[in-house]
Amino acid sequence: MSSLQLTVQVFEEFEPLVPRGLIERAVEATLAAEPEASQQGVSVVIADDETVRELNRKHRGLDENTDVLSFSFTHEGEYYGDDQPSSARAGEVEFVLPPGETPGNERVGGRRNPSYEHTFVFDNDFPALRPASPSGRSAPHPLFRSIRESGLCRVICFSPRHDLTLAEMSPEEIRRVVDVWAEQVEELGRRFRWVQLFENKGDLMGCSNPHPHGQVWATRTLPTEPAREDRRQRAYWQKHGRLLLLDYAEAEEKAGERLVLENEHWLVLVPFWAVWPFETLLLPRRHIRHLPDLEEDEREALASILKGLLVRYDNLFHTSFPYSMGWHGAPTGRGDVSHGQLHAHFYPPLLRSATVKKFLVGYEMLAEPQRDLTPEEAAERLRALPIASPSLSSFSFPPSGERGHG
Repeated sequence: MSSLQLTVQVFEEFEPLVPRGLIERAVEATLAAEPEASQQGVSVVIADDETVRELNRKHRGLDENTDVLSFSFTHEGEYYGDDQPSSARAGEVEFVLPPGETPGNERVGGRRNPSYEHTFVFDNDFPALRPASPSGRSAPHPLFRSIRESGLCRVICFSPRHDLTLAEMSPEEIRRVVDVWAEQVEELGRRFRWVQLFENKGDLMGCSNPHPHGQVWATRTLPTEPAREDRRQRAYWQKHGRLLLLDYAEAEEKAGERLVLENEHWLVLVPFWAVWPFETLLLPRRHIRHLPDLEEDEREALASILKGLLVRYDNLFHTSFPYSMGWHGAPTGRGDVSHGQLHAHFYPPLLRSATVKKFLVGYEMLAEPQRDLTPEEAAERLRALPIASPSLSSFSFPPSGERGHG
């Protein structure tokens, strides 16, 4: 690697946002596995939309922006065709920072982000739900029934930095995310029956925007999955006079074999009924209906245990671990919700490596899910993982997607 020629150019307006050293280490880690890496040269440019559009016009005949543009040149600066020897190539990669989430940048429709320094929330530019959607039912036939739904969709940018996932943020930074989650539930819970906080992380989970972010969807009716959980928790409360998930947490803690980690206020475990190989459930130790009900020390402990879980996920297959996660609690609004208990689900798809995922197909779609490893085995593997963040050189870097809010 000593003869590798690596240059990183960052446009002046992006200097405060781009970790130049991280980019250099990422390229070096990628080329370390290449047998001819020492004979190659790589130039990385962090540019703006206008520059990348011009490069696309000049070299690809496309009048459009792309997040990433890469091409190879001869030493004289001309493009190499596929019939040229790879050992003579020098590569150049142009990156454009995604405009939608960058502090101070303009989003779709002309809206401009503030120069935010911490967690930032904005209304989704591509909402699946709209407040003005007409309400009502449609039932032209007893077998065809639908209900129009209105609501609101928002995006939560965890950090102004594009290179920080929740797993890579400090507990103090994650605590800010926890506070924003609670604020969103408190605000929107006054207007909507259900407030769903969630994150889709990684291309495998359909996340098409590389800036680490989560989402908030608020609806006037209770969605299918929360409604099913609500019925079961209510029935257990009415029959036993106790909370289903609090009893379950106590039983799991006593058994111990499915626990992944715990602290004074929270438990993380692989649930007894888990479908996904490394699925986990995050539970509080006391009765808490909603995120805004958390005390200060409980929020601190939540940030800490989230950090511990997500770092373990990253260390499992030495990759930025994909998952879908989300918070469930008691429904908001009127009515007795004494039976409801706050909890979070984590559904990661990976099975054996950073590139081998579990597929729910065949028998699992038509009959019932099958376990590829037992919950006890999954918990044991997660418990044994180091709590230090994995080194960049050991990471697998999946290809980036297009823009949007996955």
